[in-house]
Amino acid sequence: MDSSPPPPAPTVAPATSRRHLSFHNHQIRALVLTFIAYASFHASRKPPSIVKSVLAPDPSSTTSSSGAGWPPFDGDRGPHRLGELDLVFLSSYSAAMYLSGHAADRLDLRCFLAAGMIGSCIATAAFGLAFWLDVHRLWFFVAVQVASGLVQSIGWPCVVAVVTNWFSDSSNRGLIMGVWNSQTSVGNIIGSVLASAVLNFGWGWSFVIPSILIGLTGVLVLFFLVAHPRDLLIQSMDSEVELNVAASAAVDDDVMIEDLNGRNSQFSEEIGLLRPGFSLTEGKELPIGFFDAWRVPGVAPYAFSLFFSKLVAYTFLYWLPFYIRHTAVAGEHPTHRASGILSTVFDIGGVLGGVSAGFISDWLSARAITSVMFLLLSVPALIFYRIYGSISMSFNICLMFLSGFFVNGPYSLITTAVAADLGTQDIIKGNSRALATITAIIDGTGSVGAALGPLLTGYISTRGWNNVFMMLIISNSLAIMCLIHLAKAEITSKRNQGMGSINIDAEGL
Repeated sequence: MDSSPPPPAPTVAPATSRRHLSFHNHQIRALVLTFIAYASFHASRKPPSIVKSVLAPDPSSTTSSSGAGWPPFDGDRGPHRLGELDLVFLSSYSAAMYLSGHAADRLDLRCFLAAGMIGSCIATAAFGLAFWLDVHRLWFFVAVQVASGLVQSIGWPCVVAVVTNWFSDSSNRGLIMGVWNSQTSVGNIIGSVLASAVLNFGWGWSFVIPSILIGLTGVLVLFFLVAHPRDLLIQSMDSEVELNVAASAAVDDDVMIEDLNGRNSQFSEEIGLLRPGFSLTEGKELPIGFFDAWRVPGVAPYAFSLFFSKLVAYTFLYWLPFYIRHTAVAGEHPTHRASGILSTVFDIGGVLGGVSAGFISDWLSARAITSVMFLLLSVPALIFYRIYGSISMSFNICLMFLSGFFVNGPYSLITTAVAADLGTQDIIKGNSRALATITAIIDGTGSVGAALGPLLTGYISTRGWNNVFMMLIISNSLAIMCLIHLAKAEITSKRNQGMGSINIDAEGL
């Protein structure tokens, strides 16, 4: 009879010491994957702005003839139709944003995000195929832009929800979100460079190359993104249960459920993945209603402020290469390719502006005050860029950089850190399933302004670019007015905190 001891049962105890490291690795992976994902979304949005100067002439420019362009965007009405095409995309995008945020709180974020990216790949490529298929029907371009807006709207609520799920308790959320939100500008830069680099081979390539990028990234997201720490916990527990089941003959269902909930409590204490009291089998969070989300304090003022600030940001996104192409710098007009690449300076400024706004808002603990400061400084930056940008290329680059810095700062802050703050505040009891809805409301309202800005620019630019810049300055001024009351409340709160600390010191003395 064999007296040797039985082999030890399989266990995952050695993995316990690695769970802290695993959690931080998954945080980084979620941050990187969502960064790449949304950068690819913006890269696929950039081609229309790059090819504008090829599809349509500028009637006020002496460098273009009225017969140039790609029908139906040729002729004097070319810029108007391109502005209307921007409106179609952004209107579809903003309307679908509310629905996407509502759906994202109810669906698997990973699969939903990947589906939006694959759909965006198809829609972007379809626009470019018009070049080789020799399509000149306006309805085709309108249909493609509607479809593109629908699938592109899926991206933002999903990526913000994923990042906030992993960094819900971070004290440096503004800085983290500011760095992370640079993906919008990075995506714009990548899209501009890719679209401009292949423009000479035919404008269709300017769409196809970014479409391939977002398609491949969508596959990456589908296979590697973990959308919530809860999902990581369930995976870990499933693995442990499978090992223990293999070691024993059978496990009773009731015992299994009790074991899962017991392990949930143990794992929560060890790696802090879940909030206390969460159960895998009961107590699930319920999504917040659309109108209830509007009533959350701060949502409406920030949403309407983003309406005006995003109007400015997206006017630059869609029309800056066109403006550069048809505005003489030191007496010379840049080429189509040079205009597209030069426009990336605005986005480089936007990267630093978003990071700076996040850092300053963390330092001050005041999102509204920071947003108002940047919006105020954007007004002289826009004025100087319009007046002095044509003196020399160095002046143009410096002033374009400053414009991007101050324009994109508050836009970045509101769409990321502010939305995350509002979606996780105490009044909704930390309900993570409210986050995507609130994010979608804020960004969806901002996208209505984003749709309006490029449309108005298409009409106003034919009467002079001074009028366009006046529109942008007025928009930023209205964005400031939307946040005045919140900024005053933050100032009052800080003043009261200061008085409180003085009283405490006096009592101590």
